[in-house]
Amino acid sequence: MAFSWQQFILVAGAHFLALLSPGPDFFLVVRGALLHGWRKAAALCLGIAAANGVFIALAIGGFSALRPHSPLFYALQAGGCVYLAYLGVLLIRHARPADTALRAASRPGTAAAPAWHRRFATGFASGILNPKNALFYASLFSLLAGEHTGIGAQLAYGLWMFGVVLGWDLLVAAGVGHPAAVAWFARYNAAVERVTGAVLLLIAAGGWWLLADAAMSSWAGLVTQ
Repeated sequence: MAFSWQQFILVAGAHFLALLSPGPDFFLVVRGALLHGWRKAAALCLGIAAANGVFIALAIGGFSALRPHSPLFYALQAGGCVYLAYLGVLLIRHARPADTALRAASRPGTAAAPAWHRRFATGFASGILNPKNALFYASLFSLLAGEHTGIGAQLAYGLWMFGVVLGWDLLVAAGVGHPAAVAWFARYNAAVERVTGAVLLLIAAGGWWLLADAAMSSWAGLVTQ
């Protein structure tokens, strides 16, 4: 399948909206930046991006090794659709302001910043131990594989996502000390979560349509034999 700007906009948009929904990684970066400054929080950001990179590489490698159109291939695609739909419904149902968590993250402290490698390890552990990251990338790349997106395009998506995760976390770390930035996240978090949920539901619906089309094609092939 040739590169599609429509597909790129949908996938990249869904990924970025997911980043906008604050989770454990986001609040770790917020706390690190407020306690030690954004430059020292950069190690946390790099660790989180590296963990995302691991999940992206595993997702691409795993689905490229599967035999296309095999029962396992379709089963994993269906599982990805179910998870994205579940995550979308969850975000829409439980969307809420982030005031409490942001206030907790912004409490000042006096502890000295840990060494660079410890900050990196903390960020990496936060990202790699979050099962939502693994499931999100596995689900997303299962649908890309189902659309016969080439390995080159998938690698380009992966590099883009890694860069966006790192760039966004660095931007959060740099801007989080500004009261207006904190207020924006606190005020609009619920709306961001609802929009993210709706986009994930749209992607899941597209995945189910592709699965249904593949099933009908396989059934038609069996009938005509």
